[in-house]
Amino acid sequence: MSGDALGEVIIEITRVGDVQRVAAVHVATGVEVVVQAPANAALADVRTLVLKKLERALSADDAPPPADRPGKIV
Repeated sequence: MSGDALGEVIIEITRVGDVQRVAAVHVATGVEVVVQAPANAALADVRTLVLKKLERALSADDAPPPADRPGKIV
């Protein structure tokens, strides 16, 4: 499957009892995210959710590291 702006994305849906486990892997980077949803959730909604989570995970990699904060010295 393919995410629009993400490039190639593999989505795996596994039903476990009353929930479904949805994993998305960005092929170019290997970044994987997982969400759980009710088994009767609409496929389009679950797909949108996991792709948004993957976009956020990929954008977090681009963010600069936080500045060093030594904490409170007592």
